[in-house]
This record gives sequence, C-alpha cells and structure tokens, in this order.
Amino acid sequence: MISAREFLVGPWRAVPVLGVTQVLAWGTIFYTPVLMLPLVAAERGFSLTFAMGGFSVGLLAAGLVSPKVGRLIDRYGGHRVMPFGSLAGALGLFALAYASHPAAYYATWVLLGVALAASLYDPAFATLGRIFGARARSPITALTLIGGFASTVSWPVTFVLLQSVGWKTTYVIYAAALALIAAPLHAFALPRTRAEIATRPADGAPAATATRSPAGPVFLLVIAAFSAYAFIPSGLSAHLLAIFERAGIDAGMVVLIGSLFGPSQVAARLCEFIFARNVHPLTIVRFAIALLTLAFVTLWIFGFSTAVAVVFAIMFGAANGLVTIARGAVPLALFGPAGYGRNVGRIAGPSLIVTAVAPVVLAFVSERASDAAALGLAAALAVVSLGCFLAVRR
Repeated sequence: MISAREFLVGPWRAVPVLGVTQVLAWGTIFYTPVLMLPLVAAERGFSLTFAMGGFSVGLLAAGLVSPKVGRLIDRYGGHRVMPFGSLAGALGLFALAYASHPAAYYATWVLLGVALAASLYDPAFATLGRIFGARARSPITALTLIGGFASTVSWPVTFVLLQSVGWKTTYVIYAAALALIAAPLHAFALPRTRAEIATRPADGAPAATATRSPAGPVFLLVIAAFSAYAFIPSGLSAHLLAIFERAGIDAGMVVLIGSLFGPSQVAARLCEFIFARNVHPLTIVRFAIALLTLAFVTLWIFGFSTAVAVVFAIMFGAANGLVTIARGAVPLALFGPAGYGRNVGRIAGPSLIVTAVAPVVLAFVSERASDAAALGLAAALAVVSLGCFLAVRR
C-alpha cells in the first residue's frame, strides 16, 4: 500500500504531477482539433482537409522526434526534458491563434508535434521508468487512470470556452495553462531521483528484467505490433461515429455511444490495477487485442444495430485502455529498465506516424470502397498486431 507521504514527498508524487500534466497536454493539444479546427478553417479561409492536415503534420513530427526525446529523458530526466515540451506546446497554441499564412500554420503544427512528443504518455512513461526502474508498472497504470479523463475534461471545457470567448482566446488560455501550470510542475515537482537498474520490485511484483536485446527480431515484432494497433484508435476515432450514423443509428444515440469509450478505458485500467498487476504485460496486451478482434467479429456477425454498437464501443474502449498500459509495461518487461526511455521512444515513433496517416487512409477506403471495407482494414490490422504479440516469447 502506498502511503500518503510517498505521494507528497516520495517518488510516487510523480504520478499525480504527471497526471495533471497529461490531462493538460492531451486536453489542450490532442483532443481540441475536432472542435477547434473547423472554426480555424472557416476564419482563415482554409479547407477543412487542409486544416486537419496540420494536425497530421504535427503527429508526423512527433513520431520523428520521439526516439530522441526518449534518449534525452534517459540521460537528463523528465524534470529537465518535459518542461520544454510544455513550453513548446504553449508557444505553439499561442501561435496557432495568429498563424494566418498557410506555411506559418503548418510550421506551428510542427512545433506542436515536438511538444506532443515531449508531453504525452510516452515521455511520461519514460520518466516513470527512470524514477522507478523495474517497479514502474504500477505507477504507469496509475498514471493512465488519471490520464483517461483527459477527453472527459477537455471537450466540455473547450465547448464552453468556444461559446464564451471564441477559438482564438481559447487557444491563448490553453497556452497559458501549459506555460503556467504544466511547465512548472514538470520542472519543479517531478522527482529528481533515478532508480538503480537492479532495484528489487516491491509488493511481490514480478521483476522486469531484460530478457531480450532491444535491437533484434523481438524488438521489431513489438514495434510492428504497436504500430499496427495504433492505426485502429486513430482511424476509428475520426470515423466510427460517422459510420454508425450512416448505418442508420440515430445521431443522438451515436453521441451517447461515443461517450462510452472513455469510461470503458478507465474501467479496464482500474481492473488491471486491482486484479492483474502481477500478470505479465504480454498476457494483458494479447487479451486486449483479442477482445478488440472479438468486437469486430461481433459487429460483422450481428450488424450495425444500436445494441451491437454499444457493445463494440465498450469492448473497444476497454481494449484501448489496456493497450495504453502495455505501451509502457511491455518494453519494461521484455527489455528491462536500462535504456527504457530510448526504447519507449523508438516504439512510439512509428506508432505516431501511423496515427497521423490512419484517418486519411480510412477516409479514402470508405469513399472508394465502403464503410465495411474500412472496418475490415482496421480488423485486419488488429489481427496483425495480435499475431506479432503472439510471436513474442517471454
């Protein structure tokens, strides 16, 4: 049991600190484009495709710099690297409010991509790995429990701000939040300690010892598995609700179905934290992707009824919640705490690039073929991801 003192002055204070900054980073940069960019496009005279393309450019930039960010955190610590991510995000959001030229707009998204690479889960996991070493799995799970509420907070707050002050001022407010809250928390509240690589796990947790080299076929399988999976939440988050609506489900019900995703993520993470903390993360991620594959099979067998859509959303959310934990726990268990930040960054890079292109690819497949073909592509990539994880041996 973690004492209150450890949360206040011990290494566990990294979890609430990073929890707050994760909600801010995801909520101000990652989740806002769906509400903000249509307004940006209308005022700047951009097409919606061009405006959304900026977000994709940002994710591509994040994928390219993520390995470097991981190495920097390994060497210097999250307390020295992540503040720059928050400040870059603040500068990017402020610039986004005034970037009227197309080139300036895309350059701003490149800066925001760098901010994402140094602000989201992957650098946070690397920071926890540096602080806790082989004992980082429980802190990672606890962090994802807090971070799971980012969209729940972001969308209502953004909607209220848009109605009250408009999109430009909303971006300025969010920039101030990153500069005045997230950056100082990263710089001054994160622990400076670094775990010894040979630290013995506490509370009977299984040791995360390096059993594979992060350069051979096993590492490539892990990269391929997480990259194939990354296509699914990115592509479906942009298109799934529209697919359900085109299938004849009432628009209000579609919104309600979409709202089930976040709570399902958090519920699955809570169950993992309570009941499965000692289960090997490879088992967890295999179960999660098998659950997602079963969700696609259910949709294929029973069709697009409201009840089936509800079941699909719950299963999809639960699977994604567990895979998020596995992104931090699997590299730790397979390759050990030495060079953990570098390994997380190398895995995150291709995944972020896939995340950037997935919405465009699924839109193309839906338009040129059908919604069923788009869902089939996502299901096929789930099978590929599951196959890669099954091929990995402990």
